[in-house]
Amino acid sequence: MGRQWLHAKRAIVNLKKGQVVGKLVKELTVAAKLGGPDIEANARLFAAVEKAKKASVTRDVIERAIKKGAGVGDDKLMLEHVTYEGYAPHKVAVIVEVMTDNHNRTAGEIRLLFKRGQLGGAGSNKFLFDHVGIVEAHKADAQADIEAAAIEAGANDFERLTSEQNDDIPEGSTGARFLTDRTAVHAASTWLKQNGWSIVTAELGYVAKMYPNLDDAQRADVGDFLQALEDHDDVQRVWAAVK
Repeated sequence: MGRQWLHAKRAIVNLKKGQVVGKLVKELTVAAKLGGPDIEANARLFAAVEKAKKASVTRDVIERAIKKGAGVGDDKLMLEHVTYEGYAPHKVAVIVEVMTDNHNRTAGEIRLLFKRGQLGGAGSNKFLFDHVGIVEAHKADAQADIEAAAIEAGANDFERLTSEQNDDIPEGSTGARFLTDRTAVHAASTWLKQNGWSIVTAELGYVAKMYPNLDDAQRADVGDFLQALEDHDDVQRVWAAVK
């Protein structure tokens, strides 16, 4: 059984890759449904297409997903957007965004994941978050002025992002997360694109108003719980009050 461990490892890697591609394709469909099929006029779709290309998703698959979301062609989109609120271990507030074709099945599975999260559970918590526009981007110039870019793009706030925080930020570049009004995501991402920034994410999301203090062991507990949520096929986004 000398190399069985290697085959098992490859199987796990392939499974993870398949999950990532599946979520990317679903994101393309959802983005096209929410904002239309025009990539230049839909910031979220533009970012989703760029991510799909980086993950080697074929052009045909990308185009089919966009047409499905836009209601063009034979495929009909049967996905429902559902938001779940709850708490990770150590009372860390969590919001989970799901796209599913079977609400009852997914609801039961998400509830089970929350139940397994020790000291966690369901519960209303949106008041602990700000619902905002989020644009994540990077620029090849390592000395780029993030604050100036935020002002020009119309962002309300910003923070620096590194390649360690986001795999889509190349090493040696300037990475940043810009927070905008919910209605200003497209305008901000358009300005950034026109001024040399590469868009990684452009969407509406939730940013925690405060973050609990966690030690390393508690942070590990929360990380394991959030990863279990992320691994669910129907989960598109997980927003948590943890840095």
